[in-house]
Amino acid sequence: MIPLLDICQLTIEFASSRQSGGPAAASLRAVRDLNFSIAPGEVLGLVGESGSGKSVTSLAIMRLLVARARTSGRILLRSKGEPARDLLKISEDEMRKIRGSRVAMIFQEPMTALNPLMRVGDQIAEAIMAHHSIGRRQAFEQAIEAMQDVAIAKAESRARDYPHQLSGGMRQRIMIAMALVNRPDLLIADEPTTALDVTIQAQILELLAELQSKYGLAMLLISHDLAVVSQAADRVAVLYAGSLVELGAKRDVFTAPAHPYTRGLLQAVPTFRTRRERPLMTIEGTVPSLQALPVGCAFEPRCRWREPACTTTVPPLVEVAPGHWARCPVVNRSPQP
Repeated sequence: MIPLLDICQLTIEFASSRQSGGPAAASLRAVRDLNFSIAPGEVLGLVGESGSGKSVTSLAIMRLLVARARTSGRILLRSKGEPARDLLKISEDEMRKIRGSRVAMIFQEPMTALNPLMRVGDQIAEAIMAHHSIGRRQAFEQAIEAMQDVAIAKAESRARDYPHQLSGGMRQRIMIAMALVNRPDLLIADEPTTALDVTIQAQILELLAELQSKYGLAMLLISHDLAVVSQAADRVAVLYAGSLVELGAKRDVFTAPAHPYTRGLLQAVPTFRTRRERPLMTIEGTVPSLQALPVGCAFEPRCRWREPACTTTVPPLVEVAPGHWARCPVVNRSPQP
């Protein structure tokens, strides 16, 4: 199947601050040679610790990075019957037409993403009017329909509320309504269940699954929560220190992880079989600073399978099984723990 979104060798760098009279500013590479694709209707889970490059990647797709960010590579978006367009090369006017219509995003914290001085119905209506030549009243009616679509009770009266008058789960539903009101092809959900309790989290995930199936959406689901990804994703991409270390079908990644970092993440998750008298497994060490990334494999200092070659060379992605890729030549020769 031809992918809807194709990210090819994406690299994102930020120029570090330079003090007066000091040395030239060094660039910090937040994402390095990232490659993955999303097919129409597919849900790809993007996982990794804080600082691994997940949210930066989503902002690059939306062309919302800060001015000092430098990007290279390609982000190809395909339309039906049209050639692929590189989102990094099109004009800002063209991108503005795509942003919110073809590609939409649910941001991590609704309270900071929503305008506190505008009623939520007006904010959804504004998203509609940005891409359609219709009047405010008609847009507001469509906004109410969008709120009903995300299971907000008494949508007509709730549309006149301000964000602070809604609960966290309701605000997240408003964000979902705003993202989907223009029927995009791709939805980027950046930590959509952060700060929500378990019950509301389950409701939001169920809602996203229903809407994804109803409208045939492709979705990039960004999360550090493996349970969320295991429930919602079709395929999983694992990031570490800005680099893709594993990519494959959800079943393959969760049942036969092929990179030591993925193994460590899964072993650290408690299950019903976890013995309470024993401490949880942890990954020793910390994620390296972007200012002091190792020359070779970024995970090498924390890896119990490391070899001398890991300190000098970044391993290539290797297909360890059909459709299952990992960036580690060592662990694939090692028995499963």
